[in-house]
Amino acid sequence: MPKTTKSGKPKKSELPSTLQNSGKKAQRTFAKAHDAALKQYGDAQRAHQVGFAALKHTHEKIGDHWEKKAKGKKGPSDAQAEGGRNTNRKTAGGVDANASKQHLYEVARKLDVAGRSKMSKTELVSAIQKANNRASAKSRKKK
Repeated sequence: MPKTTKSGKPKKSELPSTLQNSGKKAQRTFAKAHDAALKQYGDAQRAHQVGFAALKHTHEKIGDHWEKKAKGKKGPSDAQAEGGRNTNRKTAGGVDANASKQHLYEVARKLDVAGRSKMSKTELVSAIQKANNRASAKSRKKK
């Protein structure tokens, strides 16, 4: 199912819930990449993966939505996003695992992750991912 209208605007009702809570740029990035992949490959699952891979280059998941990465910080967010079609690496679920430890600490602070000051970079990524999953689940229950 295409995620954009004929004029190229995202169909908000067709987007994943975390994107429905996100800004227009995140919605447009995912929707256009998804639809281009759907047209090229004819496979909805692959199109969904391509859409998120494109989104992870410009945005990071914080809580129940996607936020634009800081200027000059664009690029793949984790090992899976760096790879190609046959890549089967661990994903960080939208957390920018390639960001600095300081940035991850700030995101953890925003999400009120307990014990963040004593965590390693890997532990911060994991804790942020868990906090994001909780926030997304809570957001879906509200709807």
